[in-house]
Amino acid sequence: MEKIEGKVMEALKHVMDPETGMSMVDMQLINKVEETDGLVNVEFIPSSPMCPIAFFLADEIKRAVLKVEGVKKARVTCKGHMMEEQINKTVNEE
Repeated sequence: MEKIEGKVMEALKHVMDPETGMSMVDMQLINKVEETDGLVNVEFIPSSPMCPIAFFLADEIKRAVLKVEGVKKARVTCKGHMMEEQINKTVNEE
């Protein structure tokens, strides 16, 4: 049986950076995917510290992760962005 982390990485291959047309995975912007009891934590680094679409990408990552079978909850953490605190708080609000 494939681990949830592998399924999540497959799903994240469909999260595209609209400026480059490349996936977050292909751009190597997904730093970490960890799953414990259905909770998946994903850490990503935007392509620049001032990336204007970081909020959008964080939301798209979360949506993609939540569609994966076996995922009960998703937490997305943005690292290396000038507004990372606001992004992390907003995307993980319930």
